[in-house]
Amino acid sequence: MIEVRNLVKNFGWKRVLRGLDFRVGRGESVAILGLNGTGKTTFLRILATLSRPSGGSVSMAGQAIPSQSIQVRRRIGVVLHQPLLYGDLTAEENLRYYARMYDVQSGKTRIDEVLDLVGLEMQRRELVRKYSRGMQQRLAIGRALLHTPDVLLFDEPYTGLDTDAVIMLDAVLKDAVSQGRTLVMASHDLPHAAGLVSRIDILSKGRIADSISCSEMPVGEMVLRYKAVTHG
Repeated sequence: MIEVRNLVKNFGWKRVLRGLDFRVGRGESVAILGLNGTGKTTFLRILATLSRPSGGSVSMAGQAIPSQSIQVRRRIGVVLHQPLLYGDLTAEENLRYYARMYDVQSGKTRIDEVLDLVGLEMQRRELVRKYSRGMQQRLAIGRALLHTPDVLLFDEPYTGLDTDAVIMLDAVLKDAVSQGRTLVMASHDLPHAAGLVSRIDILSKGRIADSISCSEMPVGEMVLRYKAVTHG
């Protein structure tokens, strides 16, 4: 579903990604972990077609990024640090806008489903700029799920969520994977991520330095291996 070869990303003189290779099959779930500043967000922004690579190749379901970015965007649901919402619109109006953008069939019904799923049905007519950070994150998750994308790209999606919202997002991600969607999630919480995904990839010095199958290693050993890779 996703294939990345020798990916390079420079910001001026600084090289953040240094020949990164990465592959994910359809229906697989992967968490990317690494120290702050190692390029997790940069990598996800490239996969989300929001940043152009400096070198290498990136494809999503056989469609090249960035040359076929328009086609790729219709197949992905993205949650980044910015919620990508319009503050002067209500939650319902935001989702209605994205439903038109993605040609969502039965848009009103789907919007109702999504608002109920993320727990914002009662706040659907409130302006998003009046939302708390956690509520905005809930709505951003709903926006990403609205068009039932093939691939979910989530960058630290638990930021700002309360306990109930964490439980909701866990259920959403597990359900998405069970339905055959592909999940790539950047995280800083290895034990939590290990309970949600099938594989953990460790990003260090601009490359995937290690890959761990969650079904083959206890969490405690994963943590030790992560520390050895990132601090070694």
